[in-house]
Amino acid sequence: MIALTLAEVAAATGGELADGADPQALVTGPLAIDSRKAAPGGLFAAFRGERVDGHDYAAAAVAAGAVAVLAERPLGVPAVLVADVQVAMGRLAQAVADRAGAAVVALTGSAGKTSTKDLIAQLLTRIGPTVFTEGSLNNELGFPMTATRVEADTRHLVLEMGARHKGDIAYLCSLARPSIGLVLNVGSAHLGEFGSKEGIAEAKGELVEALAEDGVAVLNADDPLVRAMASRTRARVVTFGETPGADVRAQDVRLDSTGRPSFTLSTLAGSARVQLRLYGEHHVSNALAAAAVAMELGLSVDDTAAALGEAGALSRWRMEVVDRADGVTVVNDAYNANPESMRAALRTLATMGGRGPERRRTWAVLGEMRELGEESLDEHDAIGRLAVRLDVTKLVAVGGREAACMELGARNEGSWGEESVLVSDADAAVELLRGQLRPGDVVLVKASRSVGLERVAQALLADGAAQ
Repeated sequence: MIALTLAEVAAATGGELADGADPQALVTGPLAIDSRKAAPGGLFAAFRGERVDGHDYAAAAVAAGAVAVLAERPLGVPAVLVADVQVAMGRLAQAVADRAGAAVVALTGSAGKTSTKDLIAQLLTRIGPTVFTEGSLNNELGFPMTATRVEADTRHLVLEMGARHKGDIAYLCSLARPSIGLVLNVGSAHLGEFGSKEGIAEAKGELVEALAEDGVAVLNADDPLVRAMASRTRARVVTFGETPGADVRAQDVRLDSTGRPSFTLSTLAGSARVQLRLYGEHHVSNALAAAAVAMELGLSVDDTAAALGEAGALSRWRMEVVDRADGVTVVNDAYNANPESMRAALRTLATMGGRGPERRRTWAVLGEMRELGEESLDEHDAIGRLAVRLDVTKLVAVGGREAACMELGARNEGSWGEESVLVSDADAAVELLRGQLRPGDVVLVKASRSVGLERVAQALLADGAAQ
């Protein structure tokens, strides 16, 4: 973190020093809300969660080297007392971001945020020190922890922005004003909260509304709701997609036998061929978005193409592909799920299975998609039907009502019973797979994060390691 004295921390957060806090003591490390991650020179935020109160761990954080604690009451350790720790975290992030002077790249979308953020970070690292959101810490808590990792030489700050309510993105933009705002897509994630895709678009568009006149809005030309956001911003607009006329365009898209896409990156500054290491055609759009951002910040077309070809997945459980010793391929995409990402993952699975006499058996182990509101049952039914249309060998639906609807959709589409099955939980899925998998099979595991289906993939990988 850019060094701040405790006096400066207090000024930035509107707090008061207490319990012997030295006004001149320097905070040089990042903000932490987990005392186990408190680092020497850092600052511990005693955040009160639903189950754990950070105030109870303040002494442990200071013992681990934290200079002081952001707290709402005296704790007997050096502290900056504030009225609301969460608000104070945001104010501190704002102060650090303002001092840094780094180019702030913010991105949002219903699907692909974390994968695209990881791509952008890997591209921008080629042209300067870059700090970016770890994993998907994209809310009002994770955001300040990312921003406070900025150092004096940081050139780029890449911030993923999630939204569960209207106003969330506007608030995050107020903490670190973006110079580039990227909107990937508007899908079905959080339909239960926003009510419609138009409602989701209204929330996502807060990002482009926050841009200044000298900023850049990077918009998906293939998504009508995103493309329409051009009218909501004062900034210059750059478009990406496969749509003719997009500023950054993919042409001649191909998938190899492993499900890895290649395409020609076409721009006004030239063209170059790209071969991605990532799995799934949906990553073409993510790569175009990352390319548009990187080239706005100075990376050449050729260097962008080369960097995309070398970039990998930095965040876990997102189309992680592992080949077991017995020839079974496990595709762990269990971090999260919505209808758009489910469809993309199923299409990738179908590609990985191949065709003809050498075709591999494909398994789709799918859990429930959460927060879809009134559309939930229809969306689960549609996923079950798509699995049949893509000729997935076997659908294993895991869970309760929504999973049952997914399995019923497969049956109604044409499954004759052996092609689809409903199981109650992850343990039942593992037992089924252990009894029926054979060498050469490809297994996709995917569900919303709260379902916990990653345990299926972990069990399968552990079985492979034990062979």
